[in-house]
Amino acid sequence: MGTKWTPMLAQTGRAKYRALVDCIRKGIQEGELDPGQKLPPVRELAYRLEITPGTVARAYSLLVEDGTLTAGVGRGTYVSDVNGMEIDVGETGSVDLFSPRIPNMGQEALIRDAMRKVTAELPAMALMQYPKREMNLPARLAFMKWMKDAPLGDYTVDDLVITHGGQNAVMHIMQAVLRSKDPVVLVDDVTFSGFRKAAEIYGARIVGVPWDGDGPDPAAFEELVQSTGAELYCTSSEVNNPTTRPTSAARRREIASVALRHGIHVLDDDCYYMGQHTGETYRALLPELGWYVNSPSKLVSPALRVGFTLPPNGWVGEMLRSVQFSHFGVSTMLTEVFAKVMTNPKLPGVISKMQARINADLRIAVHQLGGYAIRWRNNVPLVWVELPTGWRAPAFAQAAEAAGVMLKSADEFTLRDGRTVHAVRLAMNGQIDQKRFEQGIEIVRRLLDNPPRSFTT
Repeated sequence: MGTKWTPMLAQTGRAKYRALVDCIRKGIQEGELDPGQKLPPVRELAYRLEITPGTVARAYSLLVEDGTLTAGVGRGTYVSDVNGMEIDVGETGSVDLFSPRIPNMGQEALIRDAMRKVTAELPAMALMQYPKREMNLPARLAFMKWMKDAPLGDYTVDDLVITHGGQNAVMHIMQAVLRSKDPVVLVDDVTFSGFRKAAEIYGARIVGVPWDGDGPDPAAFEELVQSTGAELYCTSSEVNNPTTRPTSAARRREIASVALRHGIHVLDDDCYYMGQHTGETYRALLPELGWYVNSPSKLVSPALRVGFTLPPNGWVGEMLRSVQFSHFGVSTMLTEVFAKVMTNPKLPGVISKMQARINADLRIAVHQLGGYAIRWRNNVPLVWVELPTGWRAPAFAQAAEAAGVMLKSADEFTLRDGRTVHAVRLAMNGQIDQKRFEQGIEIVRRLLDNPPRSFTT
């Protein structure tokens, strides 16, 4: 084979460069082209196929960009070695690092036990009517106990509003706050995609706030508040998803000062809370404008789809109306199960074991990827990897998937008209064997070690 390989372009009416892309991919899939095999030079293949060199160059370019081929000045163009990567991924078919998977360190047993007790203890009337606010009091009290050391400012149990998870809380807050005819929502320029998707549902224009080393740039934030008339800023002061970065305590105070000066609400999503804060939340800094959101989904189990919102002073009624008219409240069965799980004396030990597994996985990732620009934090099941020159985020994600690893491209966390970020997010998966997890991280490292290069004609 070598450089003598010649594809047969089907006459399908497709553009010739697209037909050539399909031929090369088919040749790889069917074993006609092996990993590491050199392809014909651009001009030679163009001559054989009676097409222009530009057509071949365009096909090669697309395949280099998505990681199928690799090329270098003076070396030629080759089938990428990464397409030949194979690992034992078991029955699932891939190593899933797409979203965090919490390891089961006893939560399942606690949840099952709580469900049995709730079923036995709840009066029949509670199972035969819509939930009322007074019926979720045990859950609100359990939340207060769980968050007793968190810097949330002054509040009482009556200030807490329960929703169907954190994302549902974000939706209700937007429904309560966004009042203008053409609403604008500010988000961090690299941030949780749920903010953007929620804003899109409400027809809001989304504008990104740039960050520096301490967090959101206060001067840029103020300029955007003034120029856009934004009513709401959505952020995560403690753990930015995906980068894991916190906003420094001093910077939070600067942002709060700007928000207070211009009357913009600030939604502080703390769903990656793991037991220790590095500064005050915006709810503490902005009692009249700060919204706090949390959920046990990342800490205990996604099955506990219970979210907690601490609205600003005077906004509890508005939040309750939004919840009531949307879904008539969260099931009493679920809020009672949450209360029993969160007050179970065994839970702290379970969480400690869970965090130990997360941190063990983080050590594996940092050991393998430490030669690259990465961000991570203990107890947070995320690693942010900045890609070396030659890789673009979508192409890297595609190459990783082809090699058996699912992860998220930076495109999932940036605005469509925002700055281009060449990075990927890895989520820890505590529900697979650690050996398989390490194999997945090794694949990521090998991809990082072998970025595609521009080809020559």
